Amino acid sequence: MAVYALTGFSLVSLLSFGYLSWDWMKPGLVADVAMDPMEKSLPPAFSRPPHIVFILTDDQGYHDVGYHGSDIQTPTLDRLAAEGVKLENYYIQPICTPSRSQLITGRYQIHTGLQHSIIRPRQPNCLPLDQVTLPQKLQEAGYSTHMVGKWHLGFYKKECLPTRRGFDTFLGSLTGNVDYYTYDNCDGPGVCGYDLHEGEKVAWDQSGKYSTFLYAQRVNKILASHSPKEPIFIYMAFQAVHTPLQSPKEYIYRYRAMGNVARRKYAAMVTCMDEAVKNITWALKKYGYYDNSVIVFSTDNGGQTFSGGSNWPLRGRKGTYWEGGVRGIGFVHSPLIKRKRRTSWALVHITDWYPTLVSLARGNLSNVPGLDGYNVWPAISEGKESPRTEILHNIDPLYNHAKYGSLEDGFGIWNTAVQASIRVGEWKLLTGDPGYSDWIPPQTLTNFPGSWWNLERLTDGPRKSLWLFNISADPYERYDLSEQRPDVVRALLARLVHYNRTAIPVRYPAENPRAHPDFNGGAWGPWASEDDAEQWEGGGQPLRNKNRKKKCKICKLRSFFRKLNTRLMSNRI
Repeated sequence: MAVYALTGFSLVSLLSFGYLSWDWMKPGLVADVAMDPMEKSLPPAFSRPPHIVFILTDDQGYHDVGYHGSDIQTPTLDRLAAEGVKLENYYIQPICTPSRSQLITGRYQIHTGLQHSIIRPRQPNCLPLDQVTLPQKLQEAGYSTHMVGKWHLGFYKKECLPTRRGFDTFLGSLTGNVDYYTYDNCDGPGVCGYDLHEGEKVAWDQSGKYSTFLYAQRVNKILASHSPKEPIFIYMAFQAVHTPLQSPKEYIYRYRAMGNVARRKYAAMVTCMDEAVKNITWALKKYGYYDNSVIVFSTDNGGQTFSGGSNWPLRGRKGTYWEGGVRGIGFVHSPLIKRKRRTSWALVHITDWYPTLVSLARGNLSNVPGLDGYNVWPAISEGKESPRTEILHNIDPLYNHAKYGSLEDGFGIWNTAVQASIRVGEWKLLTGDPGYSDWIPPQTLTNFPGSWWNLERLTDGPRKSLWLFNISADPYERYDLSEQRPDVVRALLARLVHYNRTAIPVRYPAENPRAHPDFNGGAWGPWASEDDAEQWEGGGQPLRNKNRKKKCKICKLRSFFRKLNTRLMSNRI
């Protein structure tokens, strides 16, 4: 086994900075409070289906919430979590599209064909149309359904749009990365377009409004115009805190003493998002929804460490299958919870929200067989044992194969060159290339020396293609036990083989030039249909839109700085 050592400073130094000051087994800085005796009088079943608000944040790191010991101010999230149930054994996916697809379908990405990368703007791809979505099931149960924020599940034809997949209304972006004010998005040099939509139309008139504010205001408007006597589902998918790092100046000013510029801007965005959640919670109370509501908060993947995010003390970052990429911030806040004000260590995965929320809504799950999620409400509300005992993090046959992996290393049953990861009980197995693997503390200093940035380095080098960890005993993934426990390795490899037999082919088509925004009046939007597919085989002339005032200059600058940042970071790391 490799010997791991802290480089650049001692454990005492870490403690002095507060990096290791919170106990893994008690992560909440707000102490758990005994259950109010009045709560015992709650009826065993809700008198009517609850209102459901699902809040999803983008690229928020595991460390970047107050109750995980962060230097970022999140008083609203801290209070909601402290008064509800904090989920400290909660898992998501390492990047955007996979988490969103699994939330909306209740299925692992190997069962929707989305097991590789994300859906890119110019790909003729979207969430498979044969999948019955979460909002569709809630509509069947009598709910009004609304989506606000980032979709990122494909839009190449109208049938893929949120309003065709179960949402009564939609305000937000279809792609994965837009400017917070102008809503411009570039998918490469010169391939730039506007991306803010109201329903199925381009919302040109909303340009200039900061998205976090705009989205919170839309939720307020929805609640004000709806009757609390009728059940409602709101999916609030914040763009925050994904790049570009943009925030109103007054929020940045709060963190003026923070030396690292990226961390300062990122912190401002997190605090701004926290206040937006406060406004949404206030609206629930003002308009009479709160007493019969369930608020679920979730991140979509780990934080991006070179864009200000922090997953400390976990290993890895966004885009990796280390804990820093897949362990999420999650909590449930609701007056309907029977055992409030506590921390839950029940194993929960993002696929579990589909059956859990449909069950809360008294919907019918009998016509959607084969779900990978479980109803975890008894575990959350009553503290019962989770029905989930394992999680397939993913199997991606298209990702670059590990140079030193082989079928022989996988005991003849699994090629360890293939990127895959699975959790069974307390054990976690990774094969192939799991991604960047260092432990990175919060970047609070202006100049972050290499010995600090690379807190710990693997000494077993790049020749490995298989790792085994006991996550319960070693949540930071410091001690690889694959050589000591070949029996466990074999068992988990066999589970990968089992899941792989159920996988459908990967859906990752080539990009189509017809998707260029210039062919759609300067905006990203649906561009394909059955009727005109042949017509577009030979190309076509761009359509101009009088509302399109200018080219996306900021997109070109953003592309330049993104490449420059990547180059600088590769040299630094």
